[in-house]
Amino acid sequence: MNASTGQTMSHAQVDVVPRDDPGTPWPLGAHPDASGGTRFALFAPDASRVELCLFDSNGTVERERVDLPACSDGVWHGRFAAVPVGTIYGYRVHGAWDPSSGHRFNPAKVLLDPYAREIIGRYSGSDLFRDALPDDASRPDQRDNAALALKARVCDRMPALDESAHCRVPRERTVLYEAHVRSLTRLHPEIPAALRGTYAGMTHPAVLEHLHQLGVTTLSLMPLMQRVDEPRLLALGLTNHWGYNTIGWFCAEPRFWSGRAGTSPLSECREMVCGLHAAGFEVVVDVVFNHSAESDLEGPTLSLRGLANRVYYHHRPQEPGTYENWSGCGNCLDLTQPRVLQLVMDSMRHWVDALGVDGFRFDLAPILGRDAHGFRERAAFLAALRQDPSLARTKLIAEPWDIGPGGHCLGRFPAGWLEWNDRYRDTIRQFWLRGTATPAAFVDAIAGSSAVFAGAGRAASSSVNFVSAHDGYTLHDLVSYEQKHNEANGEHNRDGHGDNHGTNCGVEGESDDAGVLQRRRRLQRALLATVCLSVGTPQLLAGDEVGHSQQGNNNAYCQDNAIAWIDWARADVGLARFVAACLRMRANEPLLQRDGWLGNADVSWLGADGRPLHGDAWHDLAVRSVGVLWVDTTADGMPTPRRLLLFNAAARDVEFALPELSAASWDVVLRSDRDPEGAIAASTLVVGAESVAVVEVRRP
Repeated sequence: MNASTGQTMSHAQVDVVPRDDPGTPWPLGAHPDASGGTRFALFAPDASRVELCLFDSNGTVERERVDLPACSDGVWHGRFAAVPVGTIYGYRVHGAWDPSSGHRFNPAKVLLDPYAREIIGRYSGSDLFRDALPDDASRPDQRDNAALALKARVCDRMPALDESAHCRVPRERTVLYEAHVRSLTRLHPEIPAALRGTYAGMTHPAVLEHLHQLGVTTLSLMPLMQRVDEPRLLALGLTNHWGYNTIGWFCAEPRFWSGRAGTSPLSECREMVCGLHAAGFEVVVDVVFNHSAESDLEGPTLSLRGLANRVYYHHRPQEPGTYENWSGCGNCLDLTQPRVLQLVMDSMRHWVDALGVDGFRFDLAPILGRDAHGFRERAAFLAALRQDPSLARTKLIAEPWDIGPGGHCLGRFPAGWLEWNDRYRDTIRQFWLRGTATPAAFVDAIAGSSAVFAGAGRAASSSVNFVSAHDGYTLHDLVSYEQKHNEANGEHNRDGHGDNHGTNCGVEGESDDAGVLQRRRRLQRALLATVCLSVGTPQLLAGDEVGHSQQGNNNAYCQDNAIAWIDWARADVGLARFVAACLRMRANEPLLQRDGWLGNADVSWLGADGRPLHGDAWHDLAVRSVGVLWVDTTADGMPTPRRLLLFNAAARDVEFALPELSAASWDVVLRSDRDPEGAIAASTLVVGAESVAVVEVRRP
């Protein structure tokens, strides 16, 4: 009997595993074979011994331990004929306990296979997961955690999908929709209750119809890989709702599984992806390869730390045995190490080939290209992606910043990558909501941020344009709150961004003042129209199109409740229709459906007087109105007006002079403050305060 866990250890009495077949050191993980046995391979290069531990059907009682019989180039391996599909297993890894040298081997702790396809158990926050003594970090904690540890189940491999199963949207036609599977579907009244908040709920006809009507092409889904909750959140009764705390690189998050008979989290996730493809949507998934769920040295030892701590993580050279923390989450995976790079690449191929995803959005992407000297544009990870037959065809999106030295890397990723553009986000907010962005900054933003990307030889689609995302205020809250209200997160409102360039329109939070509400509606439409009609790749945050609020919480990462769930019963249907109109206009605009930069033959930038902006006007904060004239070039080389976008961020109505037309008239086709009026004969157009208008040439 183990005194600390109460677990009966029966491995000495059970002998079900022949010990004479070394198997092969590849592929890594557990791989059942046709004869009913399983090959195991585990990377642990500094270990002196590795024990395979087999558990009962509940994963709580350890039935058997057996040494992996061979080690080749740091990979321990063996084949066992009596270990079938369905077996639950973990590892005990022996070696030196020398934290100052990066070695933290502790065979009292059962470790999860990083290549697990299904994880058994759930991390509880127990201090039995710590590898060192709570009161003396220099000594290993000898308490056995087998009953509680996360384990893997031996699984058959999913057959790979054919390339034809994917949906590949050209970059220049991409419209991203960032969504959380649970938050999007949890309160949708048309989805059956058993499917709300699940993978299956994502492909319900009501969801698909909404997305079709909206006009988005690509779902950018927040993390789907299995994660664990941090001890602090567990103590508060909260969860890591967003999912940026990965432990299962090959596993689908089980909390999104409906539990339907005949399915598993992985199979239902694949069904979701295939269902979205069948409906015509591309699927990009958010992945977290910058850190693991093991956190800092005070965090749980679940897998990598106990297998090869010295190799898997970046360590501070000036403080031996401690982690670099460029992620802010306690550790950073070291992709300069070949086996760590292999883990990431194998995981990505699994999600592409077996689950069918079409691309990835990389959280804190600079870490993936970092070494001891900083971010490298030619890092091994970035180079490996370009040559990989499966991954080179995927859509790659970087969050181009981390908190390490020189961590803001916007514009530094290779050709073919898309990048979240925080400079665009801030400029658009400042122009519309604060009056602190010049016409020059605004024009550069809506023209694709050429100052960032064009000089590096990047395409115009490189800039992912957004005004709100999961990290920060929703659009509704951006125009309703000037102070963050994150008290529900349990950090005394210290977390989240403090400077959001927003406005509350005169009242903090919810209001029944008609004037305040009208202004908020105006601003939301103006901001969304700007995103939809800018050069680059537009991205919408799910729920913004229906006025979703998080009650002023701009860091709702731990709110798996009504704060984060989209309240479809209160949806602003008119706002959604307006966004759909903007995206239809985008889809029909040739200059926004190509990957080239705007030139003088394509566009003119005008003041409210109808004349080209010039001189000091470009840098005058008092100039709050900008016109964008899109032109065609006739056969004789003369520019001909075709469409005019009018942006008025001033707090008053502004009369714009319209270019003179020959044998044609102007047609007002879009207004953010009211319904468009159609054909007009006047030579000017009054554009309402804080609004957008679009006019097109109507020819006989």
